[in-house]
Amino acid sequence: MPVGTQGTVKGLSPHEVAEVGSQIILANTYHLMLRPGEHLVAAHGGLQGFSGYQGPFLTDSGGFQVMSLGHLRKIREEGVMFKSHLDGREIELTPERSVQVQQALGADIIMAFDECPPYPAERDYIQRSLQRTARWLERCLEAKTRPDQALFAIVQGGIYPELRDESLALTLPFDTPGFAIGGLAVGEPKEELYPAVAYTAARLPANKPRYLMGVGHPEDLVVGIALGVDMFDCVYPTRTGRFGYALTDQGRLNLKASAARTRMEPVDADCDCYACRNFTQAYIAHLLRAEEMLGPRLLSLHNIRYLHRLVERIRRAIAGGELDSWARSWGEQYFKGSLPGWYAQALEEARQV
Repeated sequence: MPVGTQGTVKGLSPHEVAEVGSQIILANTYHLMLRPGEHLVAAHGGLQGFSGYQGPFLTDSGGFQVMSLGHLRKIREEGVMFKSHLDGREIELTPERSVQVQQALGADIIMAFDECPPYPAERDYIQRSLQRTARWLERCLEAKTRPDQALFAIVQGGIYPELRDESLALTLPFDTPGFAIGGLAVGEPKEELYPAVAYTAARLPANKPRYLMGVGHPEDLVVGIALGVDMFDCVYPTRTGRFGYALTDQGRLNLKASAARTRMEPVDADCDCYACRNFTQAYIAHLLRAEEMLGPRLLSLHNIRYLHRLVERIRRAIAGGELDSWARSWGEQYFKGSLPGWYAQALEEARQV
């Protein structure tokens, strides 16, 4: 799911986002609540009418901002008191308020309001946090009134298996339409990230979507899907494009590097995106050096399409019963011959499951 925090995927039109194969856009409750306000969005008929993107939306509940804006908030049982990063005014976000805003935004999938602990964090703190998240989940479900929105619960617990077990025991009985794996991709190394993903995904219902929040590097999609994850979101493809990098099977390609200035080939000869079908690396490199906005736009477009094409190839490998061999072959190309230990270990665990 491309990230459209403010109701827009940075630099791209709704038509372009749909054209590259995106099915869902992620928007953010906290940011849209502050600006322009959920009532204006609701007056347009929800995010689809407001943004012009007619596909589904998922809204993050604001739980990530509990972590990312740690210097601007205070957590208590009732909810979180934020000091707005825009104008400094105090704003309280409770489970009930989060659901109210998400209902007004009209997203198809809404998330329970949770507390996302930072990394590193004390084990006792993470335990208290996951227990609070479970209590907040119950309040979110009680506050929800729209039957046309699916509310996903979020499993916390950091990198600790026993805390993941506790969070699962508190969360699964609510039997929500889908479940998210939260509290990861907040700074921990991949050697700790993927054992936690594997442990949690294996214990979530097989017949409901499993959503790994905030993760979206190419290698993360390959490993995450092998471990049973169905949904991902990340700012990585568009942010990387704005920095002048293109995603390829050989790793990131730096279009700001001097070598790109005279390359007459496209970014990726196998890619069917608008950028690769129409422009050379030399032209995009020129746009970046000239600080023309088309350069980052083309790379963002390519990067999102690359991830969708990657997932399409993974689907074909799954259908053909070849996911393990395909993932190893792709990894050898992407990592230039030597699979990182965490990658190989995760694939081995997935194969055994």
